[in-house]
Amino acid sequence: MAIKIKYQYNNLKFRYPFTISKGTKTHQPSLLVELDFNGIKGYGEAPAITYYNIPVEKMIEDIERKKPFIEKFSFTHPDRYWHYLHHLFPGNPFLVAALDIAAWDIYGKLKKQPLYELWHTNIAGAPLTDYTIGIDTIEKMIGKMQEKPWPVYKIKLGTKEDIAIMEALRKHSGVIFRVDANAGWTVEEALEILPVLQQLNVELVEQPLAKDNWEGMKILYERSPLPLFADESCVAEADVKKCSGYFHGINIKLTKCSGVTPALRMISEARRLGMKIMLGCMNESTVGTAAIVHLSPQVDYMDADGPLLLEEDTAEGLQYDFGKVTPTAEPGLGIRVGSSE
Repeated sequence: MAIKIKYQYNNLKFRYPFTISKGTKTHQPSLLVELDFNGIKGYGEAPAITYYNIPVEKMIEDIERKKPFIEKFSFTHPDRYWHYLHHLFPGNPFLVAALDIAAWDIYGKLKKQPLYELWHTNIAGAPLTDYTIGIDTIEKMIGKMQEKPWPVYKIKLGTKEDIAIMEALRKHSGVIFRVDANAGWTVEEALEILPVLQQLNVELVEQPLAKDNWEGMKILYERSPLPLFADESCVAEADVKKCSGYFHGINIKLTKCSGVTPALRMISEARRLGMKIMLGCMNESTVGTAAIVHLSPQVDYMDADGPLLLEEDTAEGLQYDFGKVTPTAEPGLGIRVGSSE
């Protein structure tokens, strides 16, 4: 009844250099894990994000250091396995997320149901995913939009040209715009920019200020004409309640919150507090993105465009059609992955 683990280090190339307020990257390092439980294989993924200081090398080091403990667990339900892993790797939520996603994939296969059915939801009710336009010259940002016609765009901001960027993009498209400042503004800049974004029919704004600027967020929360969503300020379960009264919604990312299991609890808590919910990605390939898509009928907004931004992928099983993302009806994540090493 033991679990066996394999893993693979991937360095997936972006279609375009991906720039946000924190920097630029051309490739997305990522860990792919395979858990084998009595011949049933489950897959999970965790991308490495520089500003969270958990490189793929650290995830692999932790696996090798505690591999016997990962494998000896008597698997019955992902909840129990997550709690075990959470205590086994208290400083590595990214690795726990990858293993937790794989455990849910196994569980869905054991139950012979896709995860969205297991959670009694209808995938037809899922929100559309946006498509991200990274920071670039205005001409190139317009070009990216024109190359990828889409019903919802997420625009990365946090530059001195933010208003000019948004005014130029709006001249070329009337679809839904969302803005992600990635903590790139001061309170004063946000108070100047937010009313302009409202006039440009922006739907919502993610993380306008530094993640720990709660005093500033209180000011924006009370004065913003647009809904404000926490991203870097909402990492783990305990942060959901902390964000209430400072943000109108939260962005849950499986990698940073440590997996599907805590994400389900975060969704319940946000609903209890009357907050809106977005599911976000961290440039995962199809493996990690599939977990997001299965959860998506439970939330209001979705940012699951990782596979569209990458030139390389790790699996098949998601169908993108002008914002609508559909998984297969196969059990678990419903994806097909090549053998991991």
